[in-house]
Amino acid sequence: MKERLLYVVTVMVTATLCAVILSLIGAMVLGLFSKDISAKDQPIFNIIGPLAQTIVGGLIGWLSGLKAGGDIAKLPAPTPGA
Repeated sequence: MKERLLYVVTVMVTATLCAVILSLIGAMVLGLFSKDISAKDQPIFNIIGPLAQTIVGGLIGWLSGLKAGGDIAKLPAPTPGA
């Protein structure tokens, strides 16, 4: 049961990470190539950069924590007094 929950959460985090990355890329492409939005006049890229780093870093950290936590659970329990 725990492995199934870990798998579901990992898939959800991975899907969220993919959606965020695709959204950020879409916003950047829209800002670069749209004639209605002038990216040179707006500091949009100064805002998107740190936002992308924070979200991606947090989600990757969460994924690695889930995977490391799953591997730690498979280790034998420590013996008292050792």
